[in-house]
Amino acid sequence: MQERTFHIITFGCQMNVHDSQWLGGALRARGFAEAPLEDAQVVVVNTCSVREKPEQKVMSALGRIRQVTGGDARVLVGVAGCVAQQLGTAFFEKEPQVRLVAGSDGIGAAPAAVERLLEEPDLRLSLLDFTDSYVEREAGAPGPANPVAYVNIMQGCDNFCTYCIVPYTRGRQKSRASGAILDDCRAALENGAREITLLGQNVNAFGRDKHGDGTSFARLLALVAELPGLERLRYVTPHPKDMGPEDVEAFAALPQLCPRLHLPLQSGSDVVLRRMHRRYDSAAYLDMVARLRAARPDLALSTDLIVGFPGESGTDFAATLEMVRACGFMSSFSFCYSDRPGARAALLPGKIPSAVARERLLRLQALQDDLGAHWLQARVGASTTLLLEGPSPREGDAAAPSWQGRDPYGALVHVPLSAGQDYSGKMARVRITEAKKHSLMAQVQGALW
Repeated sequence: MQERTFHIITFGCQMNVHDSQWLGGALRARGFAEAPLEDAQVVVVNTCSVREKPEQKVMSALGRIRQVTGGDARVLVGVAGCVAQQLGTAFFEKEPQVRLVAGSDGIGAAPAAVERLLEEPDLRLSLLDFTDSYVEREAGAPGPANPVAYVNIMQGCDNFCTYCIVPYTRGRQKSRASGAILDDCRAALENGAREITLLGQNVNAFGRDKHGDGTSFARLLALVAELPGLERLRYVTPHPKDMGPEDVEAFAALPQLCPRLHLPLQSGSDVVLRRMHRRYDSAAYLDMVARLRAARPDLALSTDLIVGFPGESGTDFAATLEMVRACGFMSSFSFCYSDRPGARAALLPGKIPSAVARERLLRLQALQDDLGAHWLQARVGASTTLLLEGPSPREGDAAAPSWQGRDPYGALVHVPLSAGQDYSGKMARVRITEAKKHSLMAQVQGALW
């Protein structure tokens, strides 16, 4: 074990990744250094409740930490994030090494808590209270230059979809001040970013809660788009019910806003959507898609889908398949429904047998595979722009190793480039030459910039 070192293990969504990156930067600013698990004095597991069996995954990670560290009491273990918010101080009983539990709002105080716990080895701390407003976090040490930056614009959610525990684990919606968001964006651009993704549980409801400063989401997009050095702008995740005309128009008005939108559908059945408390129906969703594509005809859509929701009939599932075809999603994240303790859907009757749900999921994913393959194949021959992110794991010619980047639609594209240079953060004009199962191949056209 090396003193004043840390190791962070992250589960879940991009917001968790962002939280972990911030925590690492805050610890580095306090004089800590990142280290492998076996050498770290401080180990933090940042947890997620959304996927299946979240508690088991966290306990498995804690068991691995115990095994690698030999249960050394000098190693400070913390649990943060949504599962920490749910189980709280129960982790102190489950794992003797755990001395810090920090919920979704409490993670902001975790760096100071870590230092206190190292000074007081018999102390345990729980940071589980929700704050009344968004508390800006301490500045962290700049991380390595990255062409893509993620900036959080809000915390929590007020929607209370029946299958979701986010309002209980991340709290009610709290918008950040627009000035603080813009400061973070400027700092990211000064650190080498060329693309920014704005993050939130329900981004297009930004500013509508009591903590908003009068800036709408559409206005925030316009303000970020004006920042010098920004090439691309994206955001996740919007809610269809909050997608107003000005949000749609932004795809036509802002050239920096990429023509890619992740718009969660969850189900194509109006009956199931009502049970989910989604507050839109299939007709409203299709109308939204039509208006978005009128604003940006080349818009690529992806989505989230749940199959086997309580009471879902064969007819309901067929409606989901039909909606997926009608929308032509280029990709989707799809899952079998599973109960989440505390979510209202856990109490609903009509649970679908796991074998039935699994069969439906496989059918849905087969359809999505076909749609995704068609979308990729249609790109062959097109010219586009890549933001290069790093070497590709694909094997390439020794004189022209393969690099990978994302096009404006978010597709992964591999290109051969001359050896011996670092192309991270460079932009390249390319022509798509081949479609693979989940990515594209291309040739560079002209000089990089």
